[in-house]
Amino acid sequence: MKFHLRFTQPDPLRFSMVLLALAVLAAPAVAEPLSGQQLKSFVSGKRIYLAVPLGGEIPLTYRPGGVVDGSGEAAGLGKYMTPKDRGRWWVDGKRLCQKWQQWYDGRTFCFTVTKMADNRIRWVRDDGKSGVARIR
Repeated sequence: MKFHLRFTQPDPLRFSMVLLALAVLAAPAVAEPLSGQQLKSFVSGKRIYLAVPLGGEIPLTYRPGGVVDGSGEAAGLGKYMTPKDRGRWWVDGKRLCQKWQQWYDGRTFCFTVTKMADNRIRWVRDDGKSGVARIR
């Protein structure tokens, strides 16, 4: 019994379309930072858990009236800073801004916030520092 294998030339157009489809499926979704009312609605009434470099998370609660509460107790930050603080938050265009009473010496910082998958956000502070957090 003899078998004959027959090879044909691949169709370049079909091959290109398959490669393009695979590239689109493999590429991460590009998300735009939230802004304005969309950002305010997204954050208001939520708790954001900031990941800290040495492990653990700092929960920040963004209350609808513009008050933000934070606690570094669970992350063991009491040795380095006031364990709990309260401040104000607001939205300025495309940025979420906050000013704490004691943390960061009461300076105002603003962030761009990008919604990611799995209830996570990416934040970039106006001084260039960035990170990832969970939101509930």
